[in-house]
Amino acid sequence: MAVLRHFLLVFDHNKGALIDIQEFGSDGDRAVAAYAERERQYQDNDAIEIVLIGSDSLETVRITHANYFDGSAAIGASPYLAGLFIRS
Repeated sequence: MAVLRHFLLVFDHNKGALIDIQEFGSDGDRAVAAYAERERQYQDNDAIEIVLIGSDSLETVRITHANYFDGSAAIGASPYLAGLFIRS
């Protein structure tokens, strides 16, 4: 059985790109603490999405969450996403 590894992704919807990827190995407590810190850091920036994923490898994450790696998670990349994020 593969060991669950934790990956923290920080995606900037305005840039249409990942701005940070961190791996925490099997240290779930450290991963959750880093996730909470990033949520606080970007709490006022609606364009930033913080995602914590558990997987066997980064290669698997690149497949299961490909939209973060190929830019398709960006606002405006899909007509289906239009209007989901409202800015004031």
